[in-house]
Amino acid sequence: MIERIADSSVEEATGLVPAGVAAQIKQVKQDSPVSVQADQPEDNELENSLRPTDFKSYIGQQRLKKNLKLAIDAARKRSEPLDHVLLYGPPGLGKTTMANVIANEMGAQIRITSGPAIERAGDLASMLTNLGEGDVLFIDEIHRLNRTVEEVLYSAMEDFKLDIILGKGPSARSLRLDVPKFTLIGATTRAGALAAPLRDRFGITHRLEFYTDEEMQQVIERAAGILNAQIKPEAARQLAERSRLTPRIANRLLKRVRDYADINGDGIIDTIISRKALELLEVDSLGLDPADRMILAAIIDSYNGGPVGIETIAALTAEERSTIEDFIEPYLMQMGLLERTPRGRRVTHKAYKHLGKPTPTV
Repeated sequence: MIERIADSSVEEATGLVPAGVAAQIKQVKQDSPVSVQADQPEDNELENSLRPTDFKSYIGQQRLKKNLKLAIDAARKRSEPLDHVLLYGPPGLGKTTMANVIANEMGAQIRITSGPAIERAGDLASMLTNLGEGDVLFIDEIHRLNRTVEEVLYSAMEDFKLDIILGKGPSARSLRLDVPKFTLIGATTRAGALAAPLRDRFGITHRLEFYTDEEMQQVIERAAGILNAQIKPEAARQLAERSRLTPRIANRLLKRVRDYADINGDGIIDTIISRKALELLEVDSLGLDPADRMILAAIIDSYNGGPVGIETIAALTAEERSTIEDFIEPYLMQMGLLERTPRGRRVTHKAYKHLGKPTPTV
């Protein structure tokens, strides 16, 4: 088994590997970019404490939870690892949290890493070596995996085999090793950027949806309880409506409003405290921040509401195109403030009304 080969002398286990190569593999194992959730720095303890650990405390994503619970119950009944899972969708909706929930519901250990951290096939080999039977390997931003690493991952996902090339040139040898049966959970904001062979090897694929205002209010009230912050239902509703339908943003706003309430009030978050704190943060009634309003205003003032190309918008606002496309534009389109046309982006009448600008008569 690969565990024995990794933990003892590779040369003794195979009779094929020179001592120098064995030492390199051992060093790769020690330098593995894998991290266990329990070993994360203390600075992240507060953020981690807000993460739910089971389906009962995980708010929202009802369709996803229903399907995953069925698959997990079936896998546990058969004493098998869960099929590989691909989670995709906009940032901040709970992909990493869901990976931890899946591992907890399976009663398995989870190893956490990211696509950019796995630079070589040896890095992936060392991760698989560290896994135990039934463990979960979570790879965030999996679409950024090196293509060479992907090739090694294919056989590991499908056959639980690991192909290693030992040596170079004419003396190179191929070694095929067993790896423990594990579950790979991949998370990405760009499912289309995944190579088709990798995407097809996931047995369970789900998209995380934006939350409703009611679900966001539940997220905020739950987080407030964990943070020992007193918040009134009306204030929680107000925060929910300005959280861009995203739990990560809701938690961030709640912490800042709590700070404001502790310094400028009695610590109780009501609608007045919440409104003043949000005004200080320049978050308006639709959850737009200064960057959002700047882009809408730039299109209106410079191009009469559009249509205008994304490259022009990026140059006009000094924002990166990727930032606009990945983080700003989706929410503006979700709220009906911006639309895409064959000729470019165009601001809607709702955006004119929200910004208090006169609607064009054309």
